[in-house]
Amino acid sequence: MSRIGKKPVEIPSGVTISLSKNNEVSVKGPKGELKQVIDRDIIVEINDNKVEFKRPTDQIRHRAMHGLYRSLINNMVKGVTEGYTKKLELVGVGYKAANTGNLLDLSLGYSHNILVEIPTELKISTLQEKGKNPIITLESIDKQLLGAVSAKIRSLRKPEPYKGKGVKFVGEVLRRKAGKSAGK
Repeated sequence: MSRIGKKPVEIPSGVTISLSKNNEVSVKGPKGELKQVIDRDIIVEINDNKVEFKRPTDQIRHRAMHGLYRSLINNMVKGVTEGYTKKLELVGVGYKAANTGNLLDLSLGYSHNILVEIPTELKISTLQEKGKNPIITLESIDKQLLGAVSAKIRSLRKPEPYKGKGVKFVGEVLRRKAGKSAGK
């Protein structure tokens, strides 16, 4: 039995969870509303401020989905109550970030600036202090969307292993390589 799948999802006060006929779970909270379609084989039971997930058999497919859907609903509950935040740091000389609304303007050492349109479900802010690396802050209630957008921004200039220049997450530890060894 899946250890994660067996664990019930606690419903905090102020959050309502409903299940529609076509197996769509809707989570509504103080920060917004999220929806997730659940596979028809997984049984969802909502009772006494808890959501429980059951699987019909021990097939590999059912075991895989059991824990998956429990984690997705748990992330949705946490998202509508607390929300999620990701911070990206631009390391490199002349690297800049600015935003106007949901349009992110990045200067990452290429011959031209890169414009990235951020979905409206995300809140974005940029911070550029003198003597420090620029920081991009993304906030959302949807963990999946937040991770996908932050990974897309990071992929525009991944950190290189020699000097560590590029776009990295705040607190991310990079594996560094030694440079060329000195001559004879």
